[in-house]
Amino acid sequence: MSYWTQAKLASDHSLTLRVHACALNEGIPDPSFWAQQQAWNLSAQPGWDDAYEYALTTDNPDPGADETVITDGMILAAVQALRTKESPPAPPEPSPSPAE
Repeated sequence: MSYWTQAKLASDHSLTLRVHACALNEGIPDPSFWAQQQAWNLSAQPGWDDAYEYALTTDNPDPGADETVITDGMILAAVQALRTKESPPAPPEPSPSPAE
């Protein structure tokens, strides 16, 4: 991973629009804001920078829009993982004490 590739990935408008669409479908409040706020976390997802960097070497004019570079499945998995980190599952309810 190069920091330059990660920075380009984090600032890719087309990719941000795709993340926004995913966030909207996942029911995330204010998906546009969320997508922008998560840009750096998303750019650090495993495999994203390598795929993006490869696309840049092939003169891909818009790697963020190209669904073969960062797939919709990769976006969905990352969005769901980041949401889980934001709001981990609630702890289980304590068992009721036995009646005396």
